[in-house]
Amino acid sequence: MLKTFAVAPLMDWTDRHCRYFHRLLSRRARLYTEMITAAAVVHGDRQRLLGFSAEEHPVAVQLGGNDPAQLAQAARICADFGYDEVNLNVGCPSDRVQGGAFGACLMREPEVVARCVAAMKASVAVPVTVKCRIGVDDQDPEAALDELTRRVVEAGVDGLIVHARKAWLKGLSPRENREIPPLDYDRVYRLRQAWPTLPLLVNGGITTFAQIETHLAHTDGVMLGRAAYQNPELLLQVDPVICGEPAPVAGPIEAIERLLPYIEAQRAGGVRLHQITRHLLGLFPGRPGARAFRRHLATRATAPDAGPQVLMEAVALVAREGQLAQAAA
Repeated sequence: MLKTFAVAPLMDWTDRHCRYFHRLLSRRARLYTEMITAAAVVHGDRQRLLGFSAEEHPVAVQLGGNDPAQLAQAARICADFGYDEVNLNVGCPSDRVQGGAFGACLMREPEVVARCVAAMKASVAVPVTVKCRIGVDDQDPEAALDELTRRVVEAGVDGLIVHARKAWLKGLSPRENREIPPLDYDRVYRLRQAWPTLPLLVNGGITTFAQIETHLAHTDGVMLGRAAYQNPELLLQVDPVICGEPAPVAGPIEAIERLLPYIEAQRAGGVRLHQITRHLLGLFPGRPGARAFRRHLATRATAPDAGPQVLMEAVALVAREGQLAQAAA
């Protein structure tokens, strides 16, 4: 079976510009939107919230909510927009999400999650998946994750993405919830053994391809979070290592060159350069010129009239400092 590699939905990060750039680095990675509430989809500016470029496929939308009827309506809207998958967030621990009684707190209400999945499944033809934790607060991860899985499988879920740590809903910030509760990958592996036909991806704390290959021996796929955003060059390995296909570009500079027409088109629509280039700041990690690249974009790309030339100036700094370092060596 072909394994799946996905880039996690990240609030304020994985917007359409980020996803377009990531697609230039991998044809095969599955990309996700930021979490969007079902209420926003139903009542808000749908083009602003859901618009994306055809080049982003395969792309999934992540929804937040706890009302089956509203989630079904939102899922139908998203499917009509052309998304390839609808994912339900059962893992976010933020206070704002808890205030809306969705996200990770739904781990305590597996029957509600099941009703939401069933309603969404009945309203769309595309896959409906769930992203969850192994438990919250004082829950027993064995019982909590098994119960949630059983319920959503009965509701017809098409796949599960498990962040392999608990969420503590009181006393820890969202950032601490990414770091302090211990990771328990073995718990996810045991879930795979218990539900061998359920497509299962593991998420949480994964930063290298050595780790990815270990996880792929036990699951159907891996979802990478901040590591993929902070070091997007990791995506250049996805197609060759996981799919046995060549990467779509030779390296980050070619990807940037292919991004230039997109930048021009977006600027014509009122998008400023920094809204796109902020997603490129993790390029060239550890290489001469990386700091100059980031500094140039941070100071110049925010100007109202900044265009693609600013980005290419930043690339030139990397090339120049690389040549100087090579000469010095």
